[in-house]
Amino acid sequence: MYHRDDHDEVELSVISLRLLNRFQFVDDHRRRHGVKRLCQVISLARSSYHHWKATAPDRTARAADDARLAARIRVIHRESAGTYGVPRITAELHDIGQVVNHKRVARVMRGIGLAGLRLRRRHRTTLADPTAVKVPDLLERDFTAQTPNTRYVGDITYLPIADGRFLYLATVMDLCSRRLIGWAVADHMRVDLVLDALHAAERTRGSLAGAIFHSDHGAQYGAESFADACRTAGVTRSMGAVGSSADNAAAESLNASFTRETLQGARSWGSARETRLAVFGSAHRYNTRRRHSHLGQTSPIDYENSLLPTPATLTHAA
Repeated sequence: MYHRDDHDEVELSVISLRLLNRFQFVDDHRRRHGVKRLCQVISLARSSYHHWKATAPDRTARAADDARLAARIRVIHRESAGTYGVPRITAELHDIGQVVNHKRVARVMRGIGLAGLRLRRRHRTTLADPTAVKVPDLLERDFTAQTPNTRYVGDITYLPIADGRFLYLATVMDLCSRRLIGWAVADHMRVDLVLDALHAAERTRGSLAGAIFHSDHGAQYGAESFADACRTAGVTRSMGAVGSSADNAAAESLNASFTRETLQGARSWGSARETRLAVFGSAHRYNTRRRHSHLGQTSPIDYENSLLPTPATLTHAA
């Protein structure tokens, strides 16, 4: 027989529903109060409870699968230095033979508190030289190339150090493979910085003859010494409109992502030496390991290898 004090106990216990799943609440108290009465008190259909009970083994199995998936995601996220988000982690899982929907990856990542890094506001490094010779825009925002070593973009970004100083990174990226072909780091933004990056790209490719190099209107790229170096290398210069970041978006995106992922969420590096070492390691990883959405979630060097007529191993140097 059901007593009033039993009813009061049920009513008081309903407070715990703020913390418990309603189905679990019924299951936990069903022996004392009965399923029918509990479902009446909390306005739950008995058929819904019985369905929940019958499907418990399936939920347990899914939870176990999610736990195993979460463990793999943690490893991939850690190996990416905490930079990979849902698309790249999904691609990585597919490569190791686990075909999983990106929505499930997103759900599991939310559940374990993981996310990829987000871009932060970019520090201005472009100071145009009003006296520089006008250079045409040969790309017109078409940041693609059918074959490697035909179209490049370059840019400069800042690297903050804990003591308030900066180092500066100049990059040269191939628009076909998104490979970081050349780069240079210095404690200044003089023209030597972009010259060093261009020469590094020459050493990587062997020759840049016939290629286009696109940049913004920074004074470094407009300098006569840089123009001379391009002519000597057989490179044709291209520049977007003054003050338009969209006209060099591919290069700016590379530098923003590169800096963000190298910092790994910190505001600065501890020292100049630590900064240089971090850039070197990240450049190697970017080319050989980092998945790029533009390349179908493959790394730049893997993508270049896929374009070769016969299998070959390209150098993993930056």
